[in-house]
Amino acid sequence: MSGNVVVSWWAALIGLALAIILILKKLNPVYSLLLGAIVGALIGGANLLQTVNILSAGLQSVVGTILRVLAAGMLAGVMMESGSAETLARTIVAKLGDRLAIFALALATMVITAVGVFIPVAVLIVAPIALEAGKRMHISKLALLVALSGGGKAGNIISPNPNTIAAAKGFNVELSQVMVADFIPALFGLAMTVLLATLLRNKGSEVLDKDLENIAADAVDAANLPSLKSSLVTPVIAIVLLLLNPIGSVLHIAVLTKLNLDAMYVLPIAAIIGALAMKQGHKLRQYADAGMKRMTDVVLILLGAGAIGGLITSSSLPEQVITLIKAAHVSGTLLAPVAGVLMAAASASTSTGVILATGSFSKAILGFGVAPLAAAAMVHTGGIVIDQLPHGNYFHVTANAMNMEIGERSQGILYEMLVGLTCCVVATIMYGFMGL
Repeated sequence: MSGNVVVSWWAALIGLALAIILILKKLNPVYSLLLGAIVGALIGGANLLQTVNILSAGLQSVVGTILRVLAAGMLAGVMMESGSAETLARTIVAKLGDRLAIFALALATMVITAVGVFIPVAVLIVAPIALEAGKRMHISKLALLVALSGGGKAGNIISPNPNTIAAAKGFNVELSQVMVADFIPALFGLAMTVLLATLLRNKGSEVLDKDLENIAADAVDAANLPSLKSSLVTPVIAIVLLLLNPIGSVLHIAVLTKLNLDAMYVLPIAAIIGALAMKQGHKLRQYADAGMKRMTDVVLILLGAGAIGGLITSSSLPEQVITLIKAAHVSGTLLAPVAGVLMAAASASTSTGVILATGSFSKAILGFGVAPLAAAAMVHTGGIVIDQLPHGNYFHVTANAMNMEIGERSQGILYEMLVGLTCCVVATIMYGFMGL
């Protein structure tokens, strides 16, 4: 489709670098990616028509991912807008009690992120509960932040969120397979979160009365939250349906292995049934609208990433990367996690980082003989290592949620990185070197 033109590897690298620089300069990420792709194609030897064809081919490659991301919006809308996510969080914290407060807060954030809520929204939901517990138990805001952010990172790699969908489709594996593959790394991430937050419980500023001023208003709405039983319907149906095929493969049940249920219709169906179970069927349109708005930015970034991915795959860069790594006698397996780490750091976003890493380096990663599922798991866990940098919105959303100044919020970056790095190292050892 691109007229068989092969763009020079150095031009593709310049296009990718330009896109990243523009993102760091706060230009809209979509325009940054498109501009980088266009400039890279033109200086790499493509004419105007070939440049359009290169971008078009790249955009077509992400259509399947876009459809599934939009489907995930329905589930996210129901979980966030109905109050069911908050019900899950409050129940977990209440059941585990103050003695296990840090573990409860990390687990609560992990669970509601794992069932399809965006990690910034998950932190916003649990933050009031965390501040209340922190005030009672004299836990510092830094420790609370690490508990919430670390738990969210662990949940993010096992959720049907856009980043997981992008990792799965970037390597042509099932969403459920990536969710299952990242489960053990997620547990290690949760354990590291609890350890770090416990060590930090007396480090940093304490929760003050002024930090709790806005919580009273939210407590009034707590009485109107759905029941735990009805809140569980949406995530349970979604997870069970998505896992039927992997369960069939493990247990050698032929009927289940032939049952290829796709997230594109599983997630909306689970959302609709869940809304009806909560007696909120009349609000489905409202939930759908809210979910679609949440996904709009992700879809647009997917289009931009598709364009830059088209540039990379139409260039000689993947072959050059393979040659360079072989010449350096470094394991090619490491390209997967490193690509995820670097792209997420550059964009300060897990979703954008995973999309960029898969679009730009999937061909090179698979060229080393890395299995597609292993590659997806390593890129995905790499994407949560340093995605919390200040040039992204997650840093500022979480700072506001915890009523922290920028300096104090910045102290959490290192500890959040250690949580993400734990998940990434475990995934790399399991799938990259042990070949599980």
